[in-house]
Order: sequence, then structure tokens, then C-alpha cells
Amino acid sequence: MSQPRDYYEVLGVSKSASDAEIKKAYRKLAMKHHPDRNPDDAEAENLFKEASEAYSVLSDADKRGTYDRFGHAGLHGAGMNPGFNNTDDIFSHFSDMFGDLFGFGGGGGGRGGRRSRRGADLNIRLEVEFLEAVHGCQPEITVARDGECGTCDGTGVEPGHQPETCETCGGVGEVVQAQAFLRIRTVCPACHGRGQVIRHPCGDCNGRGTQKVEDTLTVSVPAGIEAGQVLRLTGKGNEGSDGAPPGDLYVEIATEPHEFFERRGPDVFCELPVSYAQACLGAAIKVPTVHGETELNIPGGTPSGKVFQLNNEGAPRLDRRGRGGQRGSQFVQMVVSVPKTLTPREEQLLRELATLQDEKVVERGFLREFWDRLTS
Repeated sequence: MSQPRDYYEVLGVSKSASDAEIKKAYRKLAMKHHPDRNPDDAEAENLFKEASEAYSVLSDADKRGTYDRFGHAGLHGAGMNPGFNNTDDIFSHFSDMFGDLFGFGGGGGGRGGRRSRRGADLNIRLEVEFLEAVHGCQPEITVARDGECGTCDGTGVEPGHQPETCETCGGVGEVVQAQAFLRIRTVCPACHGRGQVIRHPCGDCNGRGTQKVEDTLTVSVPAGIEAGQVLRLTGKGNEGSDGAPPGDLYVEIATEPHEFFERRGPDVFCELPVSYAQACLGAAIKVPTVHGETELNIPGGTPSGKVFQLNNEGAPRLDRRGRGGQRGSQFVQMVVSVPKTLTPREEQLLRELATLQDEKVVERGFLREFWDRLTS
């Protein structure tokens, strides 16, 4: 028995060829030597088989790696027999790929079986309070989704009946269509690739196998989460078909504004009103933080607008896995509060203060020099 040709030589590509280059080369050869284009041509059929065998190896990363190291003997020794018995075997093996290569649509999904499809993902918006986002919470939500039909257990068939083998494709889920000189395997139009048809659909789900259900779920909102971030609840989306896994539920977090605090990432900002006397004389004041109260010493002569930083009093910093770590800071801006009304005693004291301050200014000469320049 003659030694098979080198697969790279068969496709006319180098050993460093990319997947795209290998696919392009096979497409060209498959079009040239396709049996329907070369009827009763044994040589063309052999070349078609040879190219298909080469492509089946070089398009598979594991097989290609084994072939590159050990050659044809390595493939057979590893149980990776790349050969095909006939052209029908090739069409069956490459049903999906032939549709892609020759532009006639996709092939069957899982030859001889029902086409399963993962359930659709769902998206909802969850609003939490400002402090709940800082500290984390576990609210309950209600989600409407497509769940497995409890009457037919997801089969779509009325209880007491069974699905029937599709007469169009014989249960294969695929049919062979002749287009020009090509035979293309495509999804069966009668059963849509399932291989079976339902003559007696379930009355509760109309044969879909799913029906609308409402699930109550607990969402673990991590401490430090920010508005706009999204949590994924795996498997909590719509039910998949024919045993496929369900989709996921994506929960977008929204936060309500707080009357006192504002967040910028893990840092928290606030404005704290202080009296004129506290700003001038200094004071030890209680400052609200997202973690409780703390004491802040304001030095005398603090101007309005001065910002103080309180380390480790902000929100936790979330890592890539959604876990809270070191806290940010809280920034406190002093704002001198001006009372709208005064008691007679307060007004008297302020007028005395104003007089004293005016005298000090005059004594220093600033106001007198300014007045002299205006009147000279």
C-alpha cells in the first residue's frame, strides 16, 4: 500500500499556514474535484477524498498537532483515523462546513438528532438604595421567563402521545439538495433539524415545551457596587430547547441618590455646614459617614470650602471577581453656614464683632488709605 501524500502538499499550503489559508485552499480543491462536477471521474473523486482527508486533519488543532509531530503513523496510532469510506461519508462529516464553504446555508445541527438551542438571556434593572450599594444587600426579585412546561416536561408533546419520526428526512434532520453540480446537506424543512415531528402538541404550551413562569430569586449585591454595573445569574434566563442549558439573567444595578452623600467610585463626598464661630475658633465636630459617625477636628481659621479627607471611610473597592476589598476615602467639604434669622442677642454680638473688626482694619491703615485715595 502506497504511503499517502503529505497533507500540506495535498492542499498546496505551507506548514505554517493559518486556519483561514487551509480553509481557502480546501474550498478551491473541493470546488474543482467535486463529484457532481466530475461525474464518472474516478480520479477526480479520489482527489476530492484526498483533499477532504487532508482538511479534516489540518483543520483540527489536536489532529494537526499529532500529524506535525508523528506524521500519518501518529494519527493511526492515536486512533485518529482521518479516512473516509465514500463521498457520502464526507458530506455527512462536513455538512455544516459545506454550507459555509459553498454559500448554501448551514448544514444540520447534530446529525441524526434534534437541534438543541441554548435559552435566551434576560436583562432586568434593579434599583437599590445608596447605602445598600455601599454595604451590599440581598434583595428578592421576581422574574418572568420561559420555563419548562410542567405538563409535558418540556417535550412539547401532549401526555399519552409520542413524537413521530419525520417522513421527509427519515429522522436524520437533514436533506440533500442538488444545486447546480453540488449536493448540499441542509436542515430538513419539515422538522427543522429535529428528526421528529409533533402530531399532538401539548395544549398548555402549544408544542413549544416552555411556558411563562415567574421565579422569585435572591440577588447577592456585593458591597461597593456602583450604578451601571451588571451582575450575571447563570442559568436563570429562558429555558433551552431539547435539553440545552438555559440562558443567563443579567441584572443592571441602579442606585437612588442620597440626600447627604455622593459617590465617585469607591470615594464618598459630602458637604458639612459649620458655624462662623466654629470655622474661626476651631472645633471637634461629629461627621456622618457611610459607616457611622466619626469625629473631625477643625483647626481655627478654616475657610469655607476647605476639604478634609477621611481615609478608609468610603465604599469598598470591588475587584474583578466582584469581591470587596480596601475602602476608599470620604471627602468632607466645610461650608460656613449663614443663619437666615438672628436673635436680638446674636445680632448685638455680631454688630460688636463687626465694630471690632472695622477698628482693627482702620488701625492697620488699610481702609483709611483706601478712603483717602478715593476722596483726594
